[in-house]
Amino acid sequence: STSLPEYFVVPSSLADQDLKLYSYSFIGRRMPLWSWNHPNGSALVRMANIKDVLQQRRIDQRICNAITRSHPLRSDVYKSDLDKCLPNIQEIQAAHIKLKQLCVNEPFDETEEKWLSSLENTRWLE
Repeated sequence: STSLPEYFVVPSSLADQDLKLYSYSFIGRRMPLWSWNHPNGSALVRMANIKDVLQQRRIDQRICNAITRSHPLRSDVYKSDLDKCLPNIQEIQAAHIKLKQLCVNEPFDETEEKWLSSLENTRWLE
């Protein structure tokens, strides 16, 4: 995938050949990406949608099992579909551009109320 970093963490129980094979099943070949780890063993893994709904369950289960085996307490994986509740990357980028323009280009000598209203219109806080 051209949008993933050159190196990233994956559970050791997933073999390289499995990762290569599975990568074709994900939209944009975006393999699950281990994004964050907590000292208690909790982890945040970001995963793109799987293209083939017939293989989705099998691949999803294989990856979740590998993540569970990597957890020191062998805790179950909690999955959440963030596509439904979070903005997409284009919306985040547009809000960031508006926020940057507000902070860099807008003089702050306007009234605080107008500036706060302009901040709200960037939708950055959402």
